[in-house]
Amino acid sequence: MVQSRTGFELHRHSDEPRRWSISEGLDRRIGNRGKSEAHRELNRDGERTRSHINVIDMRLYEFGPTRSLRPRWVLQELGVPFEAVSVNLPVGEHRSAAFLKLNPAGQVPVLVDGELILTESVAISLYLAEKYPEKDLLPRQLSDKASVYRWLFFAATELEQPLWRIAKHTALYPEEKRLPSEVERARDDFAPMARVADVHFATREFVVGSAVTVADFVLAYTLDWANEAGMLDSFPNLLGYLERMYARPSAPLRIAEALKQMRRSPR
Repeated sequence: MVQSRTGFELHRHSDEPRRWSISEGLDRRIGNRGKSEAHRELNRDGERTRSHINVIDMRLYEFGPTRSLRPRWVLQELGVPFEAVSVNLPVGEHRSAAFLKLNPAGQVPVLVDGELILTESVAISLYLAEKYPEKDLLPRQLSDKASVYRWLFFAATELEQPLWRIAKHTALYPEEKRLPSEVERARDDFAPMARVADVHFATREFVVGSAVTVADFVLAYTLDWANEAGMLDSFPNLLGYLERMYARPSAPLRIAEALKQMRRSPR
């Protein structure tokens, strides 16, 4: 165990890219390349020097079943090295001075890439797709790229916002501030937008074109959230799409499994 510059405890180990820890600290990820190794040699004065080290400059601050899973999925699909730092929300680590220096909003995820500090799950996911153009998670043709942008915004506004309202009025707000009527309105708002997406997938495997893009990871997580709320039963195309996406080798845990891990982990 080591202490990071931000004050978080860092636990270093290697595992498969789709497995991750919710316990406090850092979970080193190297995609499919395994554990990073430093190869050292003695110089002529007898001092130890590094001839090679796989330096990881990218860190993802995340927690459990939150929207952190979106950029984690993109990183795992890209297969690039990154360090995952678990921010324990139940004990209030997101309100610590160390974390608020990274994100004054006190929310995960946060991506630190060298000197860049980036928040918001969709922005991080899009940044990663742009950074690694050779991975083709963002189309190069302008019209296809515009379609990806369209579905990213659609997922974050038309689909996600009703889900947030439901979460707030069923779990996040204090009891005295929860409005059951707001939950019903949110469900009513979600249904027609989900129907738009369901029709879209009647003849499609992916959101845009014939291959996976960054829009798929953002949308699939959002739909898994809706599925946990029991809101996809009337949309068979979306359910089929969800199963296909989470069958990918790079897929993170489903929200339900992430919740189970969170409850099993010591605080």
